[in-house]
Amino acid sequence: MHQAVIAATGLYTPPHSLSNAELVETFNAYVERFNAANAEAIAAGEVAALTQSSAEFIEKASGIKSRFVMNKTGLVDPDVMHPMLPERPNDQISILAEIAVEAAKQAIERWGKDPSQIDAVICAASNMQRAYPAMAIEVQQALGIEGFAFDMNVACSSATFGIKTAADFVGSGSARAVLMVNPEICSGHLNFRDRDSHFIFGDVATAVIVERAEDAVGGWEILGTRLKTQFSNNIRNNFGFLNRAAPEGVGASDKLFVQEGRKVFREVVPMVSEMIVAHAGDLGIDPTGLKRMWLHQANINMNELIGKRVLGREPGPEENVIILDEYANTSSAGSIIAFHKASDDFQSGETGLICSFGAGYSAGTVFVRKR
Repeated sequence: MHQAVIAATGLYTPPHSLSNAELVETFNAYVERFNAANAEAIAAGEVAALTQSSAEFIEKASGIKSRFVMNKTGLVDPDVMHPMLPERPNDQISILAEIAVEAAKQAIERWGKDPSQIDAVICAASNMQRAYPAMAIEVQQALGIEGFAFDMNVACSSATFGIKTAADFVGSGSARAVLMVNPEICSGHLNFRDRDSHFIFGDVATAVIVERAEDAVGGWEILGTRLKTQFSNNIRNNFGFLNRAAPEGVGASDKLFVQEGRKVFREVVPMVSEMIVAHAGDLGIDPTGLKRMWLHQANINMNELIGKRVLGREPGPEENVIILDEYANTSSAGSIIAFHKASDDFQSGETGLICSFGAGYSAGTVFVRKR
């Protein structure tokens, strides 16, 4: 068996930032139009009036102040309220593959080696824009990588599941180096007319290179990985190719992201906290001694409570990295953004945790030590 290390990471940030204030202005304009158009039905109790949102409500509920998006025009238009991303012809690179390639190029540059030394590509993300061919194969071709590539989807936990898979390939000798990418255009599956969720997500792409320790210069030793799934209906997206077989339901709201937020909070926080502590114990790691945690960026209240339960005290901002104020929830990419942006100050021998959790339910823990 070979020791696997995280050798490099990359990040692609979209060009457009969308503030809470901009999002709320558009949402409230939609609410006013809806309530005016349905005034009689609302008065008769046949239709429920919609409630306006506010920037203060969003920040208090989530910790989010803004998010990056691939297209802003449609999101600030009350008549549209979805991103406008024209479909590309088949002879052009698809948009998710394109942003994955941009993140990968940064990771490869930081790695300092030629992409020909990568043996496999994994595209791990929460939403795939098509069934096939795999976007990972498209990324592979764009970067001139030999070997094999495939897509995988474990919702918000996709990145840690991808790191685990890459580490297993490296450990078994199936590959010397693996590129794992997380392209997320979450604005495409978000219902911007839903007050409880219209603010949650942003767009981004991240990349991680995992390779054999004997080939790596520096990097992060992967001390242990653990995965967990537990079925729940509380986070769901029912969009898929079989929708056309039941056309009466094609426009239903559950074909976009839906969740029971309070239930998710109550059930996921203890599940993840206990998983982290148990995994640390099995590895002989004192969880209270972790220098830093890079958690999935779902909700600031969830992250703060998980951090408190793991460390046994209130974590400082340098111990429990929060980037969702700027990026919002970026699904699988969130913990990797946090790791990418807040890990350069580690000294040799210091340990940290990459952890993601989300729909499924699913959760993954990756304990790392600076080499």
